[in-house]
Amino acid sequence: MTTPTSGSAPDEYWRRPDTAPEQSGTRAAPAPGGGYVGPPATTPPPAGWRPPVHLRPPPPRRLPPQDMAGLDTAEQRAQRLTYGVGALAGAVLVILTCLLCSRLIF
Repeated sequence: MTTPTSGSAPDEYWRRPDTAPEQSGTRAAPAPGGGYVGPPATTPPPAGWRPPVHLRPPPPRRLPPQDMAGLDTAEQRAQRLTYGVGALAGAVLVILTCLLCSRLIF
């Protein structure tokens, strides 16, 4: 970063350029240098601008009742299967580890 050599205050370099007094509060034509003067003024929409709604959706249907006992049974069955697969995978890993260690020792 370079520091300005001219100017009376040290923060003079960071100040905005002066604006013309006739532009304060009103919109003016774009500056000759092509500066941005802001978005154009908008007008509010007319009172009845939304389209009319003719179709009302039906109320939501009732869901069928749930079989809580059946859900619990299925969840227990899935949990037993998951534990069984995990135990089988653990046993295979223990056997493979024992085989690898026995190859290193003998």
